Amino acid sequence: MSTTFQTAVKKDVSSTRRFEAIETLVRTNETTNLALLVRMDGLGGEFRRRALDGLADCHATAALEELADDKTIDPSLRRTAERLA
Repeated sequence: MSTTFQTAVKKDVSSTRRFEAIETLVRTNETTNLALLVRMDGLGGEFRRRALDGLADCHATAALEELADDKTIDPSLRRTAERLA
């Protein structure tokens, strides 16, 4: 896992830096890591939602469709993934 991904998930890092890390993942088209963020239970909803939006920005339709069908993630996130796919 990249240091950028690790920055996004560390709780002792400021929210600003965590959002910046997610933006970097979007810019570098790291769709696998963005999908992992969406699936992480311990990660705050605001970060998970930004990762979902980032997948849409990356045109990662297949990843969004997979998340929409994933019963292990929150239903609201699944609905958002379905809408963005």
